[in-house]
Amino acid sequence: MRPRRVKAMARKEILLIRRDVRSLIAAIVIPILMIFLFGYALSLDVDDIPMLALDQDKTPVSRDFIRQLADSRYFTLVRHIDQPDEIEPALYRREAVMVIVIPADFSARVKAGSEAPVQVIFDGTDSNGTTIASGYFMGITTSFNVKYLSDRIEKAGLAINALPIDPRIRVWFNPEMKSRNFIVPGLSAVIMMVICTLLTALTISREKETGTMEQLLSTPVTSAELLAGKLLPYLVIGLIDMALVVGAGVLIFQVPFRGSYILLVLIGFIFLVGTLGWGLLISTVARNQLEASQMVILSAFLPSVLLSGFVFPIENMPVVLQAVTYAVPARYFVTILKGLFLKGVGLEVLWPQVLFLILYGAVVLNLARKKFSKRL
Repeated sequence: MRPRRVKAMARKEILLIRRDVRSLIAAIVIPILMIFLFGYALSLDVDDIPMLALDQDKTPVSRDFIRQLADSRYFTLVRHIDQPDEIEPALYRREAVMVIVIPADFSARVKAGSEAPVQVIFDGTDSNGTTIASGYFMGITTSFNVKYLSDRIEKAGLAINALPIDPRIRVWFNPEMKSRNFIVPGLSAVIMMVICTLLTALTISREKETGTMEQLLSTPVTSAELLAGKLLPYLVIGLIDMALVVGAGVLIFQVPFRGSYILLVLIGFIFLVGTLGWGLLISTVARNQLEASQMVILSAFLPSVLLSGFVFPIENMPVVLQAVTYAVPARYFVTILKGLFLKGVGLEVLWPQVLFLILYGAVVLNLARKKFSKRL
């Protein structure tokens, strides 16, 4: 491989990029647009759950229980209802996703020290939100029970013994439990995987459509030199995109970055080489740009979103899909970014993921070179 030929091919690609200003702007703007849309729209936090209350008891005890639910940040009391017939229409209209029904003998049972059943109806169309909301409800109910029993014991003049277990929970790396801190690092990996693969997937296929491929074939440039020349300009664009996406995550979304920026650039460089190489491999196989774009969606976008652990835990997937995820480079870069952003770890922890990205880049670039050689 001669550097002079690689430089000439890179210069040719740069001239094409400069002439196609709209594509260049799209390559810069689309990652920023995606980080804003996904960062603000995609949230796993379940707060301010709309709630209706059917209080058939109407006593200070029942009102105190409803007030404790409404005063938490998890539930919002929309309104009180008077009849059970109002529950079903309200759930149909999504006026609320939870209805609490307090029976007429609620306070009497509580004061008597017996069980006081409370009916809670959830809209189960969102199973994940329902599971989280029911957990919140059980936690607040337990707190209400402990507080009420403590007050009764104190009024009786008895001593309150300490509970046998005193849990003191401490959450590391994301103490505020913000889903944004979990989503943005993984989202950055997904965006870079999709955008960079798409950039190079259109290069050789564009040469085929415009008829300039024959001119390239007539030159002494080897397949490795041609691919390297086409990869280098987009590598620079990819690094710029990564800086913009990470900068937006840190400065706008306030996601903490506890790792090394130098290590991020080095690992990002390795990841970009592999993803750009995958785009080049697609470009050598595809007959036109439309086909290349469709192959990018099937081989880069869907796997990086669904099989990288970005949103859906890999441990919960079927065994077959878990095995498939090992071939998805975004899986490893998601782990790396979460480690750099939230944990501040280095190569002593992340070296297995980095090693796979190096192997992935080497294999993909070699396959692209061989596939293009067959075309020659």
